[in-house]
Parts: sequence; C-alpha cells; structure tokens
Amino acid sequence: MITKYLFIVSLIFLNTINISMPSKPIVITTWNFVNATVAAWEILKDGGTALDAIEGGASVCEEQQCDGTVGYGGSPDEDGETTLDALLMDGRTINVGAVGALRKIKNAIGVARHVLENTKHSILVGSQATQFATQMGFHEESLTTPESKKIWSIWANENNCQPNFWMNVKPNPNSNCGPYHHKTKHSTSKFKTRLIDRFNHDTIGMVAIDKNGDIAAGTSTNGAKFKIPGRVGDSPIPGSGAYADNEVGAATATGDGDVMLRFLPSFLAVEEMRRNSSPTDAAQTAIRRITKHYPDLMGAVIAINKDGDFGAACHGLGGMPFPFVVYDNTHEVYKLHKVDCL
Repeated sequence: MITKYLFIVSLIFLNTINISMPSKPIVITTWNFVNATVAAWEILKDGGTALDAIEGGASVCEEQQCDGTVGYGGSPDEDGETTLDALLMDGRTINVGAVGALRKIKNAIGVARHVLENTKHSILVGSQATQFATQMGFHEESLTTPESKKIWSIWANENNCQPNFWMNVKPNPNSNCGPYHHKTKHSTSKFKTRLIDRFNHDTIGMVAIDKNGDIAAGTSTNGAKFKIPGRVGDSPIPGSGAYADNEVGAATATGDGDVMLRFLPSFLAVEEMRRNSSPTDAAQTAIRRITKHYPDLMGAVIAINKDGDFGAACHGLGGMPFPFVVYDNTHEVYKLHKVDCL
C-alpha cells in the first residue's frame, strides 16, 4: 500500500515538472516574421539542428523580402544598391560565420554558413565576400528591383537625399545631396537616432535550441535605408546582432544598429543570464545600458536561456509594443508575443 502511494506521488511530481519546464526544441524570431519561424520550426521538429533551423528560417525571409528590410530589393544605399549583412553563431563551438556589405548574392545567411564551416575566419565583407560565395557555388545576380529603384529615385530626386547619414561635411547634408567634402571646422551637430518600426527595423534575428540542447543564433538584413556605401551595421557583429553559448543561452538584437553595436547587447544579455538573471531581466539590462547614453534609442533584444525560458525588452518604438514569434512543441501553431517597451 505504501509503495503504491509513493508511486502515485512520484507520477504527480513528474507531471508537475513536465508541465512547468519550458519546452525544447524551440525557435524565437524578432518581429512578426511568422513564415520564417514556421520554416525554422519544421526543421527542428524533424530533428534538424539549431544551425539548420536558423539558416532555413532566415533564408525564407531573404527570399520573401520580409517587410522590405531583409533580402534583396530593399533598403538601397546612397548609390541605389542593396547589400546584405548576415550572421550565424554556433553555441556549441562558439564559432561564428558572418558577411557584411555582401553584394550580388541573395542568400546572405547561406554564405555566412559557409564562412562558419569552410573557413578559419569569422567575417567576410564586400566584393571579396561575393567572390568567396561564388567559389562556394552561389551565383551572382542583381539585388536591385523596380521597387528599390523607385524608393531610391524618390529619395534622391524628390526628397533631395533626405534623410541621410552624413555629419560635419559640406554642402550641408541636411538640405543637399553630395558629393560631400570634409569641413575644416567641426560643427556641433547632434547625433540623431533613426525611426525604427516594422518597416525600418533592418533585421530578422533568430535564436533556437534543438532536441540535443544545442543553441544557435543568427541574423539577416539589407541594412539601413540610404546608408553610406560600405556601411556595416550591428547584425553581422558577434555579440551585437546575435550571440549564443550552449552553457547559457542566446540573444539577438534589432534596431538602430549604428548605436546598438557599440554596446554588444546580445553578448551582455547572455552574460547577464550567466549571472542567473532571467531572460527578461537580461534583455532589459542590455537595453538600459544603451539608453543610459542614448535615451532616444529605438531597438529591442530577445533572450533565451538554455532551459528554453525566454524574454524580451524594447525601447522607443513609438508607443508600440515589440512583437516576436515563438514556436515550440507546447503549441500546435506558433504564438505571437508582445512586450511593452521600457
């Protein structure tokens, strides 16, 4: 009788643990990028690795040109060209593959995967990254579309190159197009953050844990609209755009990359979780570290620990909450979460 009672108590205890423990595998994606999340989940559900899931999910967004801020045909630079940034980080090996200012190759996250697995480097950039991609079997093609041409034409011809990213140059960049030249005397122009919203947030960020407990994180973006050619943002910078460590968890960031990369928010969030902070608290700490110096910051951070607990924090999204998509085996479909900004 005692043995039977203990057996029943044990079953109740185990069921309670199973209900309360977070579910793995799991994938989380910034913004409302449902299709990418579903694609990544299908890979995880079928036993694929976290790296495969991140690459597969981000590739969907690149091909579908998510919100015009990921993939080809969006965010033209000052010359009207679209270039791409991407990163993939393996939390098991702490290895990184990334590309910056990638030209004429659509599948940036795929090229980043090859940097990760086929080189001893971490980041390749520009036309040389394109050369590497063609060696790996990718084919060159224009990333310009009629839509991106139209966006650039309106900016250059109707809006007189406003807004842009120049400071302390002549002619006055606040009212003129270039070419610009260095001024001998610096002005006191204040740095202004960019408006970040659903259609100008630059990045898909993804974090995932597979059935083996391996963790990966990644990003893909076509960068800032009307950026100075050659600009690389936070997305392909390890610790800024994303970071993963099997011992702790992972994080990814989105927003004003020129500001956010100065603070390595994804790395900071992971390190806060290493110090036993919850994912939400870790994300909030990363955001607050930036807003201490840039109170007008517009951006967000997602964090997940190795157990599958997750959280997010944001700042300055025009009064709107920050959306992110979660998919794990506790739901038959994805779930859209929203968090109010600090």
